[in-house]
Amino acid sequence: MSDQRRQFTDQRYVFFVTFSVYRRRRLLDLDQPKRIVLGVLNHLLDSMDAKCVGFVLMPDHVHALLWLPQPTDLTRMLHGWKRMSSFKIRRWYEEHAPRYFTDFGSGKKFWQPKSYTFHVYTEHKLREKLTYIHLNPVRAGLVAKPEDWAWSSARWYARQQSVGVPITWIECG
Repeated sequence: MSDQRRQFTDQRYVFFVTFSVYRRRRLLDLDQPKRIVLGVLNHLLDSMDAKCVGFVLMPDHVHALLWLPQPTDLTRMLHGWKRMSSFKIRRWYEEHAPRYFTDFGSGKKFWQPKSYTFHVYTEHKLREKLTYIHLNPVRAGLVAKPEDWAWSSARWYARQQSVGVPITWIECG
């Protein structure tokens, strides 16, 4: 792992979050929608003074490990992430790939209304969840090694390569 480990305030847990595209449509297949999702995450991390421990963007869902200075801000962060990204992605599809929705339909919603969240209190569980999200593209047959997937924090952990958002290891427990 990283030698840039830090402890933040008294809160020693990270949120494991998952949210999916509505009806599991593969609306994150193209690179630009994934760039939008990361751009919005970057904006929210900065504006909320939050930290990202890891993430993966899959064709139809997102996993992230997040730390927020105020744990009660998680709902606001997820709402903002989903709302801003759905607006920008829909607009991008309308302008640059209007036929892409032909196979899926534009749908009433972009993201599933609910998100799955899980509190990670120990370093063991944090490493387990990080491994789980990094192996997602391998299990889906998209790449042979986690660090080969451009839309995940695995390259940062494996090679210290930039992944589009700042990654910070958080000590839990």
